[in-house]
Amino acid sequence: MAADDLQSIQKISVVIHPDLPERLEVFAEKLSLFPQGCFVLIQDVDAVLGYAFAHPWWLNDIPKLDDFLFRLPSSPDCLLIHDVTVLAQARGHGASRTLLELITELAKNRGIPNLVLVSVYDSHFHWAGLGFRLVRNEILAKKLKSYGETARYMIRKLR
Repeated sequence: MAADDLQSIQKISVVIHPDLPERLEVFAEKLSLFPQGCFVLIQDVDAVLGYAFAHPWWLNDIPKLDDFLFRLPSSPDCLLIHDVTVLAQARGHGASRTLLELITELAKNRGIPNLVLVSVYDSHFHWAGLGFRLVRNEILAKKLKSYGETARYMIRKLR
């Protein structure tokens, strides 16, 4: 991902997540803080069809949606997958699996033992098929509300 991709990412986000808006500046901060965890799905040379944001974080904690991180933890125990989004025309070809493989490899190379995410729009079934399990955590309940009514915290242990 490059800064030039952020406008396309914002447009995709509005289409896929109309009820969960995020500011362009929030995406830009994630790219600035942890560029190695930011990926785009490209068709041909310049058509962005999807994206993924992941960054080091702490288990059983999530940042509020559309909020700045300011800094990343120096001793993370997970890689938080903030978003994996693929436009409809790119689905059904393993795009989200490919993006997840890139994120998994990144976590393993950094010695980070867990992947976590917040599933939205009942996507927990999809993520369960990719090795994530639901975690009920009352501490997270308040923060999960910013991700919508269907938000669920999920974890995948890598070792």
